[in-house]
Amino acid sequence: MVPTANAPEQQAASSKRNGMSTNGKTVLLVEDNEDNRIVYSTILRHFGYAVTEALNGEEGIAKARSEKPDLILMDISIPIIDGWEATQVLKHDPKTRDIPIIALTAHALASDREKAMEVGCDGYLAKPCEPRAVVAEVQKFLGRDDAA
Repeated sequence: MVPTANAPEQQAASSKRNGMSTNGKTVLLVEDNEDNRIVYSTILRHFGYAVTEALNGEEGIAKARSEKPDLILMDISIPIIDGWEATQVLKHDPKTRDIPIIALTAHALASDREKAMEVGCDGYLAKPCEPRAVVAEVQKFLGRDDAA
């Protein structure tokens, strides 16, 4: 196969062959836990979202800037740059500040929710989080695609 610059089109074609349709929306999942990445990316893809992944805050910032996802799911306890700081960096950057960021974290105290909003998160989910609750929160920001 010859590589082309049409990766999103190829991904959409691949998804259709696998019985999944895409809705044209991309979610950046910044999560260091492999099990969580597998669960959340699988269900998001099932509901038609393209998913790109980052394993730490530094990689998340770089991918957000280069790939311009429609939404970011940001784990807070991640290596190199934590989710609090990564969110602040992205919300202070004119190129990424309008991307909705949902904190996805085991920090479940009311003060953690307040801190998430203070650093610029647009939404907040406490782990462990039912995968369909993640999809519902994403749909709240990006709209529903009931075809899935």
